[in-house]
Amino acid sequence: MNFMNLFENPQFWFGVFRSMTPILLAALAAMVATRCGITNMAIEGTMTFSALFGVLGAHWFGSVWLGLLLAILIGVVVSLFLAYFKLQMGADEVLVGIAINLLAAGATIFILYLVTGDKASSSSIPPKLLPFIHIPLIKDIPFIGKVISGQSIIVYFSFVLVLMMNFLLFKTPLGLRIRSVGSNPHASESVGVFVNKTRYIAMLISGILAGIAGAYMSMGYMSIFTKGMIAGRGFIGLAASNVGGVAPFGGLLAALLFGFFESLGNNLQSVSTLPAEFILMIPYITTIIAYTIFSYRRLTAKKRKAKQLAENAAKI
Repeated sequence: MNFMNLFENPQFWFGVFRSMTPILLAALAAMVATRCGITNMAIEGTMTFSALFGVLGAHWFGSVWLGLLLAILIGVVVSLFLAYFKLQMGADEVLVGIAINLLAAGATIFILYLVTGDKASSSSIPPKLLPFIHIPLIKDIPFIGKVISGQSIIVYFSFVLVLMMNFLLFKTPLGLRIRSVGSNPHASESVGVFVNKTRYIAMLISGILAGIAGAYMSMGYMSIFTKGMIAGRGFIGLAASNVGGVAPFGGLLAALLFGFFESLGNNLQSVSTLPAEFILMIPYITTIIAYTIFSYRRLTAKKRKAKQLAENAAKI
């Protein structure tokens, strides 16, 4: 298979949606946190903890759904832990987030060893996967059926979550409060909005989304928990949220872009003579370039706005 034939292969586009999903969920988690005025740098660590406890929960309870529930609960606990240090202790959320990420990298392997005796992956635990959905009628359509049908249920649910988050943020009183405390907490407090309570709710939602993302990684994207399996997807999700304008549909488009390049990197290994290390860098290079362009455009817009304000002031 040559490079151009790669795009004619339905498995390539199937991989785009598969790779996009954890990034999209991480982007939604970052988005709702940013909207309430907190930078959730702990998404990477939250996903790591949730990925492990999703596998362990499915094994302990004998149900993949209870494993998913445990993963979500762990995601909520970690996010609320970050919120507590930010809101009650006055700590810098970026530093707390980095600490949680470092803790997750070591603690998950230690917990895995204590529970199973495995040191790098949960290979001794029988894998339990979330259901893969084969859509009637669509699965029989040439090419399209192989791309859309047969994905993990979390892939389809992630699109539903985009609609739900868009409705929540822009069509409900809670969404208005979340956006208001993120843009001007003092003004929000002056009109009776409980700022900390609203931020805790937003971080709870962020934890649910990050927990689902982590569970998908170990029970959908892969079938086991392995060391380093999140591989920066939490950070990429944070970048995708910003590149997408901190909005659900913008985050979806950004996640699709990153998913495309991740799938491209995965498939190029079989058709390219480039070093494997360079190919594996493609998704991360894309993240850096996209975020650089976004930062430049935002900086240019601020300078243009400041110049316009100065010109208006000069006319007075």
